[in-house]
Amino acid sequence: MNARIEKRVGKNVRMLRERAGMTQELLAAKLQLAGCDLTRSALAKIEVGQRHLYPDEILLIKELLGVSYEEIFALDGE
Repeated sequence: MNARIEKRVGKNVRMLRERAGMTQELLAAKLQLAGCDLTRSALAKIEVGQRHLYPDEILLIKELLGVSYEEIFALDGE
């Protein structure tokens, strides 16, 4: 992905996490309990577009936040 898209996807993850009422710490803990080794620090980097999202992380984030792929990858509103 290019930097612009990564930043937008990260912003979407943050917005969706906040909408679900979760802190970075809580979402990271839930991801870890589900078998995804993602720290709060790594999640923070994803949310600002400094780290790539891997497919297993995307799947779990989608499930844990109860959102669609479209919401995660929406590029409108830039």
